[in-house]
Amino acid sequence: MQTRESLFRQIETQKYLPTLPNILLKLIDACRQDEENLKKISKIIENDPSLSSKILNLVNSAYYGLPHRIESMHRAVVLVGTNAIKNIAIGASVYEVFNQTKGNSVFSLKSFWWHSLKCAVVAKLIAEKTHYTHPDEAFLSGLLHDIGKLVFWVNFPEQYRKLLETCKDQHDLLLAGERQLGATHSEVGAWLMHRWNLQSFMADSLLYHHEPKNRILNALPLVQIVYVANALSHIQQQDEDYNIAEDLYGFSRSQVEELLSLAEEELKNVAHLLSIEIAPPKDQKAILSEKGRGKHGDLAREVREFSLLTGTLQNLLEANDEDTIVMTAQQSIKVLFDIKRILFFLYDPKKKGLICKATEEENNSFMIGNLIIPMQADKSLLATSLAKGKPLDSFTDFADTKPIIIDEQIIRFIGKEGMLCIPMLAQGEYVGVIVLGLDQVEFSHLSKHSPLLNMFSNNVALALHVDQVRRNQLDRIQSERLAASLSMARKVVHEVNNPLGIMKNYLKILGMKLSAQDPAQEEIENLNEEIDRITMILRSLTAFSERRVCNFVPVDINVLLSDLIRIMAGFLSEHSNIKVHLDLEDKLPTIITEKDSLKQVFINLIKNAVEVMPMGGNLYIKTRHISRYLEGELVSEYREYQGNMEITITDEGPGISDKIKPRLFEPFVTSKSHGHSGLGLSIVYEIIKSLNGTLAYESEKGKGTSFKIGLPVVRGQKI
Repeated sequence: MQTRESLFRQIETQKYLPTLPNILLKLIDACRQDEENLKKISKIIENDPSLSSKILNLVNSAYYGLPHRIESMHRAVVLVGTNAIKNIAIGASVYEVFNQTKGNSVFSLKSFWWHSLKCAVVAKLIAEKTHYTHPDEAFLSGLLHDIGKLVFWVNFPEQYRKLLETCKDQHDLLLAGERQLGATHSEVGAWLMHRWNLQSFMADSLLYHHEPKNRILNALPLVQIVYVANALSHIQQQDEDYNIAEDLYGFSRSQVEELLSLAEEELKNVAHLLSIEIAPPKDQKAILSEKGRGKHGDLAREVREFSLLTGTLQNLLEANDEDTIVMTAQQSIKVLFDIKRILFFLYDPKKKGLICKATEEENNSFMIGNLIIPMQADKSLLATSLAKGKPLDSFTDFADTKPIIIDEQIIRFIGKEGMLCIPMLAQGEYVGVIVLGLDQVEFSHLSKHSPLLNMFSNNVALALHVDQVRRNQLDRIQSERLAASLSMARKVVHEVNNPLGIMKNYLKILGMKLSAQDPAQEEIENLNEEIDRITMILRSLTAFSERRVCNFVPVDINVLLSDLIRIMAGFLSEHSNIKVHLDLEDKLPTIITEKDSLKQVFINLIKNAVEVMPMGGNLYIKTRHISRYLEGELVSEYREYQGNMEITITDEGPGISDKIKPRLFEPFVTSKSHGHSGLGLSIVYEIIKSLNGTLAYESEKGKGTSFKIGLPVVRGQKI
């Protein structure tokens, strides 16, 4: 006998576990929000003609008894309410998704849905009679109360068939037999409801519908409603069933019979409106025809493909940056294919390798961000998959040979038995590889969906490629804008320097005519200082455009930073409340770079950090070496790239405004006043770019800003 947890894990990896279509996940999310989303909810439903038709048919039936016929979905949502619409949609779609399975004389799907739908109708009638706030919630809970039986039947057909043959209509024996499998159908149903993120009390109504009556007396209303509805929904009622209704609600026998009579009238009507095929239990041999099963199977596949090709693609194209695209793709894979372990490797043409892209969901994003697989890595599944443009997996491609160490380490890192690598290419160009961590049973199930996976990977590749083209375009525009700005700046500097020089000469002559003790001498000195400041600002306009002969030399970053802090002691002393904290990693590698340019970068960033803290604060400077290795030696064959040197400078200032952020590294953009030209960061950006480095920042309003510089450590440098 296995445990409940192990059973649920086994069901998750079995050949089929139904998931709500993407359109329903959107609908449920929209219904959770406020009433302003009514138009959005209507639009979501209208995108599914079949679902839209069913809802309008049901809304216009005697089941709701509205005075006028409703033609508009928005009008239907307004009149019936978001919860009712959501529950109708979930019920109809769950039926379609599950009904692609096969029934037989032991487990008749028509009989199953007859009992489930009758329980739903009875539950709604009880809810209305007892003034329960959400009768449609009772309807959906009643419809799904036995859904755990379907999960057993789909995943363990032979075992469950034998169990049903042995137990027949004896519920106590059936529950005991199910416990031998690991859990009862009540527990499985509640677990599935939680997976679908439905209301927790709805899950409870499934969990407790076979509990002893004395326990139900103290339960919340929805649990009691479904419990009584289930007891009254069998083909024939026993005295005990009437007693349950009397004990919980005080219903007399005649009231129960009246309620059941009304339920029988509504049952067939609702089944017809929702296109649910039913038959009372006496028709045990009634099963779906082969044609009917094929139709339901096609419908389920169409729902899935529609979700994949429209909803997912739309979400990907709406993502505005690389991080969002990767996060959206990861979440989509989890929803559409029920895969938990996913890694994205994006191709870097400069490094000629695949770099693992960390997401916010990963707890070990630091390690992931340093996973680099070179395209030269011999026989690596990832590199080979991208080079050949076809999916490869460790289950079949390593059947006769042992995987190379890189792949073994990634599989071990993922924590699964193997992996499936899906290449991403766009217009013949490398984009990256999606790596799915799988166990053998998961791989066997997923292999049936390879066409959908390929379509999905093409969508992700397209979205990432479009984002890369957009970023390249922005870089080109920024370079052109910078060149135009520099040309104008040089003209301005040339024209303004002449009158400034004349002004200084006249001030000097005026000073010579006055005595040294004349009070005007101080004013003249102030004017000279202001002219000098104007000259400095003008000089900075073109300072970063001047081409100098670069002198690349070995540089110890820690020594350079320590010396700068000592040299800038005078400037820092003017800001007495500034405390500098150095966190310099020991034994950093010496890098080959342009020392003077790097010094200018550090000075600009440190001065900026100090100036945004006029009332004082902490300035943090940190260095570290980020190795390209994972656990010591991930890419031992690839010797050219040896990792990055990372320098972080963090202040406790007000942060960068959202208005400035998109143009932060453009020239003449600044949030500071008092003569600041707005060129410091553009100078820093251009210098780091010329050194083949990276410059990024993180800033939060009221909590400061952190600039992070990455400089490559390449072959030939001391490690």
